[in-house]
Amino acid sequence: MSERMVNPALAEQERAADAALRPTSLSDFVGQQRVKDQLNLVLSAAKQRNASADHILLSGPPGLGKTTLAMIIAAEVGAPLRITSGPTIQHAGDLASILSSLIPGEVLFLDEIHRMSRAAEEMMYLAMEDFRVDVMVGKGPGATSIPLELPAFTLVGATTRAGMLPAPLRDRFGFTAHLDYYEPEELEKIVHRSAKALHIEIDNESASELSRRSRGTPRIANRLLRRSRDYAQVHHDGVLTVARTQAALELYEVDDLGLDRLDRAVLIALIDKFGGGPVGLSTLALAVGEEPETVDSVCEPFLVRQGFITRTPRGRVATPAAWVALGRKRPNLPNQLPLED
Repeated sequence: MSERMVNPALAEQERAADAALRPTSLSDFVGQQRVKDQLNLVLSAAKQRNASADHILLSGPPGLGKTTLAMIIAAEVGAPLRITSGPTIQHAGDLASILSSLIPGEVLFLDEIHRMSRAAEEMMYLAMEDFRVDVMVGKGPGATSIPLELPAFTLVGATTRAGMLPAPLRDRFGFTAHLDYYEPEELEKIVHRSAKALHIEIDNESASELSRRSRGTPRIANRLLRRSRDYAQVHHDGVLTVARTQAALELYEVDDLGLDRLDRAVLIALIDKFGGGPVGLSTLALAVGEEPETVDSVCEPFLVRQGFITRTPRGRVATPAAWVALGRKRPNLPNQLPLED
């Protein structure tokens, strides 16, 4: 599958460009006002007490700023930041080596914390609560437990699936922040801020056009901005007007609703080939030539959030809004299944 312009995941080649656009303080961070206010209170109180902040869990879909907030948290408390991820911690020893090398007050950012191994999770319980870990040396009857005292640290966990975290781990976080999708007005401010950082000349109409098609996700907005800049540089003088922005987005197959080629293929297959459903996920994926996991995790969240499809016990069903979006007329079927789950 070719790289999707509206994929909220961060591509490897985008890391440097993405890092350059990250805000460095809570005051510079656009959107998520309630989360910012809550974080500011937690961090300010910790600084006044001259103590490490409570452990913080950042939850929400990809591309909304969890990693950026973790970096801001470390900057706000004036502490170094250690970054790792759940998939890299497959054994308790991996976690023990990371924790034992922390310095007092350090912020440990654990991305995709829900993918950490069970053994590491159980070790993390004690580390978060008592700032110590018990390391087992040897095997069998002769095995001994060696306690390791840890310096006080702040764990910042990030997850796109908070429900997959075991309750004992989730309960040990002192503060949980849920990041929501951004409003178009907030994305427009982000586009203008990124354009300034990238030295792109852009008008308000172009910024509005980009924000409308960005699925409420800053990472997608910044990606579309960079691709629109490329189009304006290659075909024009580098200045982004609304006509040039629309032409660039049309080239990359991102329509007015933020749907890309794969999204439209799913809707077209569901409506034209299966009469609007219900149809099973595997059958739908075969119809568009993709893996079921791709359709389930990449396409469906946005299509469901926009009200274009719904999940029923018998499969996926296209909603009236999907028929309208594709310019199709929905037939009135006497035995049409209800759209609720």
